[in-house]
Amino acid sequence: MDYLFPPEPTVSVGIVGRSERFPVRRIYCVGHNYVSHILETGRDPDRESPFFFNKPSDGIVGDRESLPYPPATASLHHEVELVVAIMQGGYEIPPEQAEDHIFGYAVGVDLTRRDLQQVAEDRSLPWTAAKAFDRSAPCGLLTPKGGCPQMNAGQIALTVNDRPRQDADLGEMIWSVPEIVSYLSRMFELKPGDLVFTGTPSGVGFVLPGDRIEATIEGLTPLRFSIEDAD
Repeated sequence: MDYLFPPEPTVSVGIVGRSERFPVRRIYCVGHNYVSHILETGRDPDRESPFFFNKPSDGIVGDRESLPYPPATASLHHEVELVVAIMQGGYEIPPEQAEDHIFGYAVGVDLTRRDLQQVAEDRSLPWTAAKAFDRSAPCGLLTPKGGCPQMNAGQIALTVNDRPRQDADLGEMIWSVPEIVSYLSRMFELKPGDLVFTGTPSGVGFVLPGDRIEATIEGLTPLRFSIEDAD
């Protein structure tokens, strides 16, 4: 097939212990999935239907990479999250069958231009500029689900320059991984290569040029990346 110009290369994520890589199709993100984070944003923590937003697949930043501080913001925030990698697609997947569609898990960070998000919320506008900017989705190596515990409990944490910022347990998620996959599949046909960021606990905060970020989830390979120093 001839193209008008060369297409961009396929974005992918590495896999622990394997030479193959996981090609990324779409990135879905769950908002407000920990009571502690909902409370710190001043919202009502009542259990409502989950809501989703997207990041671009080429927003992926790999382990031990660095990224420039993004433009158009003075308030870049970190949000550590469990990432679910979909291997078998489907539509209207029952929660009890969700695990059959999952390849594995990784540690991710949802980078957010918080000042732009606040403007969007104040004006009832979409979150696109706040969430879906370039290099907004750092993601560590995927661990196949047979090589890690079930992701329904375990510490999830993040440090900046070795100082603790976020520290919680996956068991605090309002919506479990099977429920998230099932609910998402009612609105979109999931396909191999989809990644799902499952929400963040409390403790989100600023990152600045020169900062080193380490995000961890019990049983998974840590994610480390840095923000480039300002010129």
